[in-house]
Amino acid sequence: MDEAGKQSAGRAVAGVVAPETAVPDTTVPDTTTPRRTGALGPVGLVVGGVVSVQFGAAVAVMLMDRAGSIGVVTLRLVLAAVVMLAVCRPRVRGYSRADWGTVIAFGSAMAAMNLLFYQALDRIPLGPAVTLEFLGPLALSVIVSRRLVNLLWAGLALLGVFLLSGMLSGDGFDRLDPVGALFALAAGAMWAAYIVFSGRTGRRFPQADGLALAFAVGALLSLPLGIAQSGTALIDPQILLLGLAVALLSSVLPYTLELLALRRLPSATFAVLMSLEPAVAAFAGFLLLHQALSLADAVAIALVMAASVGAVRTQVAATKSP
Repeated sequence: MDEAGKQSAGRAVAGVVAPETAVPDTTVPDTTTPRRTGALGPVGLVVGGVVSVQFGAAVAVMLMDRAGSIGVVTLRLVLAAVVMLAVCRPRVRGYSRADWGTVIAFGSAMAAMNLLFYQALDRIPLGPAVTLEFLGPLALSVIVSRRLVNLLWAGLALLGVFLLSGMLSGDGFDRLDPVGALFALAAGAMWAAYIVFSGRTGRRFPQADGLALAFAVGALLSLPLGIAQSGTALIDPQILLLGLAVALLSSVLPYTLELLALRRLPSATFAVLMSLEPAVAAFAGFLLLHQALSLADAVAIALVMAASVGAVRTQVAATKSP
């Protein structure tokens, strides 16, 4: 990532990096980019990235019956790696052992996050899965901030989780498949690790070279698993085409849109917009997968989104205070 991207970890700690992307922050505005539509332009780009990620996930769910959840992850990471390597053409010489260790850890976290999340999508609806996964960055924000008010946001998010699980209605965790919920929570933990190593990679690699190399690492790690589960289905032309759509929608396109947006949009505003992810995921699940939500589910998702926005604003206030 470029110099501005070195602060992506600080922004991401607020729980704002989109799943499976690592977008450089920009503290210095790009004066070469014309501001034709004021704030609406970059806001539209961020919202477009959020929609792209979640509708890509919905397409992935539809593909799982044909390629398996691990096969879909493999297609996504391999094809995204091919596109990113072709576009970025990262150099591979001149890096230290520590540099390579960092990018390998980043790629490993990326692969684990995707594998766990798609296992969750195979068992529970998209909206609840994204909501539970969102707890990983939110927890990281609370831990790093060390501000008492963030306990309030953590409690609000926990209330949302209990409501989503059915615990408050006496249904226990039977309302959601418990294994799927655990996979989503584990994916959230990997998302937090992804955030940490994303920032470290940005400090060691120029431009988007580190991201491209991390995609390659994730692709290499997932490929044997995908071949073991799906075999020759991975080279079926129709499956390959859908896999390319997932890779573009969930990785390449949102990365590009958010990169452009962050040149003109304050990272705090970006953070708040990214908190829309659970709601967009629920809408994509309803529209493409016919996954209707109950009123309790909708309230639970709203609580987690509110906790995320509150944590972001607290983090911004902390950075501005003397």
